[in-house]
Amino acid sequence: MMKPLVQGGPDFWPGAQAKRGPEHVAAPDVAPQPVEASLRLGGLSCSACTMTIEAALRQVDGVLQAHVSAVSACATVRWNGARTDVPALIRAIERAGYQAVPDTAAGARALRQREARTALWRLFVAGLCAMQIMMLATPSYVAGPGELAPDLKHLLDWGSWLLALPVMAFSATPFFRGAWRAWQNKRIGMDVPVALGIAVAFIGSSGATFDPGGLFGDAVYFDSLTMFVAFLLGGRLLEMQARHRAAVALEDTLAGLPERALRVRADGGVETVPVHQLVRGDVLRVPAGQALVADGVLLEGHTAVDESLLSGESTPVAKAPGDSLVAGSVNGHAALLMRVERVGADTRYEAIVGLMRQAQTLRPASLASSERWAGPFLWAVLLVAGAAALAWQAIDPARAVWVAVSVLIVTCPCALALAAPSALLAAAGAMGRRGLLLRRLDAIDGLARVQLLCIDKTGTLTDPRQQTLRLQRLAPDARWDDAALMRIGASLAGWSSHPVARALVAAAPGPAHGGCWQSPSEVVGKGLQALDAQGRAWRLGVAGWAGALASEAQQRGAATLSVDGQALACFELQEQPRPGVVDCLRQLQQGGLKVLLLSGDDPARVGRFAASVGLADWRGGMAPEDKLRVVREAQAAGLRVAMLGDGINDAPVLAQADVSVAMGEGAGVARCEADAVLVSNRLQDLASARELARKTRRVMRQNLAWAVAYNAASVPLALLGWLPPWAAGLGMAGSSLVVVFNALRLAR
Repeated sequence: MMKPLVQGGPDFWPGAQAKRGPEHVAAPDVAPQPVEASLRLGGLSCSACTMTIEAALRQVDGVLQAHVSAVSACATVRWNGARTDVPALIRAIERAGYQAVPDTAAGARALRQREARTALWRLFVAGLCAMQIMMLATPSYVAGPGELAPDLKHLLDWGSWLLALPVMAFSATPFFRGAWRAWQNKRIGMDVPVALGIAVAFIGSSGATFDPGGLFGDAVYFDSLTMFVAFLLGGRLLEMQARHRAAVALEDTLAGLPERALRVRADGGVETVPVHQLVRGDVLRVPAGQALVADGVLLEGHTAVDESLLSGESTPVAKAPGDSLVAGSVNGHAALLMRVERVGADTRYEAIVGLMRQAQTLRPASLASSERWAGPFLWAVLLVAGAAALAWQAIDPARAVWVAVSVLIVTCPCALALAAPSALLAAAGAMGRRGLLLRRLDAIDGLARVQLLCIDKTGTLTDPRQQTLRLQRLAPDARWDDAALMRIGASLAGWSSHPVARALVAAAPGPAHGGCWQSPSEVVGKGLQALDAQGRAWRLGVAGWAGALASEAQQRGAATLSVDGQALACFELQEQPRPGVVDCLRQLQQGGLKVLLLSGDDPARVGRFAASVGLADWRGGMAPEDKLRVVREAQAAGLRVAMLGDGINDAPVLAQADVSVAMGEGAGVARCEADAVLVSNRLQDLASARELARKTRRVMRQNLAWAVAYNAASVPLALLGWLPPWAAGLGMAGSSLVVVFNALRLAR
């Protein structure tokens, strides 16, 4: 799925749509916009594969950025559209020895089916041959000294060699391919010691089979070799299935919308049109049981919609005329008519899908730093194995080969490589199902370690659906009565997504003001301004900016309306906290988190609201630069700061904070600056996410401790010759599975 990357923040006015037509064709000398695409990958076996694929993509002319996730088997690539294209990217990945398809449901599904089918066949061949070889090796294990004739043992060894050939030629090829790719790219991956161990064991056993008593002695290890390959393939198959389940969950989200919609024509008739042809203002008929294809407003009908895909809340939400509807939710009870407000990439649904993709592909800094140690660690493994082989060549040459093989196999750092990403991906999926979508996996560690949480008030702690506006006249003016001023204010407020503006639009009586606004603009932290058809300058926003004098009445007003500098009216906002805010704030504070309320509203109003929700630390009358200064001062004092906000004025603070969370109902520019988006708009989900983040850190430490303990216990056994290759393979695969299954506990 490709999308152009527009420079700067997205449009935050409701319904703003980018239009394209012949008159908008770029001139030849205008540089094309960068293009971004997601690719599904096949053939990945470990985290080292990501570095190989990224290196191959960056060598393609025009590629600007490339991120690959081994856990989700997905790549996100950004490139110059005039210099390369998707087929060139896919060819580069295939030349590196992997498979890739565009991230569409059909292509990705076919790639997964092919990858899973091949993996099952490889495991079947390795398992079947291992069982047969073990049967041929049984006489050597059970026979007493002199009971097995040399010629009969030689015959059994030849049979084992023949049965090992399919394993080497087919089942073990992923390890050899991975090692060869690492060699070609001048890197050392986790497949290198595995492939080397398999090759050494096969060559040594073949030498003992062809020339018993020669250089390689007369001991063969075909049973250990094939069992090791089977165990390792089984472990990788389970890891692959876990990745595929995550991919299927994302595809189910992508497939949630129908491709066509029922649009009501001006004459009252209904026509079926493709979803991509819908525009703002269209009226749609949505049958019961069908998913909504756009964000909009319910015009006719009473129903209940399932918004679990978007918010994580499984209980259907009752809807009445005038209520907002979001794409991706399912109409449950009755047919309805809705007016389209946002379509395509502007909908919350597409924003959620984009966040899911981004969270799966971005690599946390902690993983990037650990990958830098992978190369030196693997070189140390090779040196230790070589030293063990030389030592045992002097002690007991017959055991030198399989001791070296055991060391190579048992020290493969697969468990270490999976310890962090498996836990992070499982936690990110669980948070997504609970209503918090991550844009960066680093935010999980940040949430667990944060010490100060700064929270905006309006639209964040307050519920936009549970607030009312009361108009108060500031100056008599016969040109407009109260109803006309309310309609004018609502018409101007329609250009903003601020919670106060939305409340004003909802409270306007009758049809909106019919004037045509010219040059509407929003001044961050101040309000809206525009010219009417007569050239008069209207402002809606902060009292002083709109031209009103400070007074107790205006301090109670959330917004002031003025024309040509004369304040006409203020709109007093009666705010109510969101459901569960008090319990959530109490839980966060009891968990050791300091909570600070930062608001641009009048300090008296902020103080009253803070007392109602149980917050002792608050600051009112804060401009965006004031909020930014508070965050910087806290960071300078050594505190890790998180910011939760929703407005345009919160964007700089969200960018500055160590961890930033934007409300799902907030402005688009705020969501772009945030590390995570609270799509459920329930603060309780943020508190739950923090607890899950702290648990994720514990699971990561458990995984790392297990991986280190496993290697610390197994390496000495292998060096002493007490760990045969098959047991080393079983331990290596088992340790990886322990790490994965421990991480999967976070997904519950």
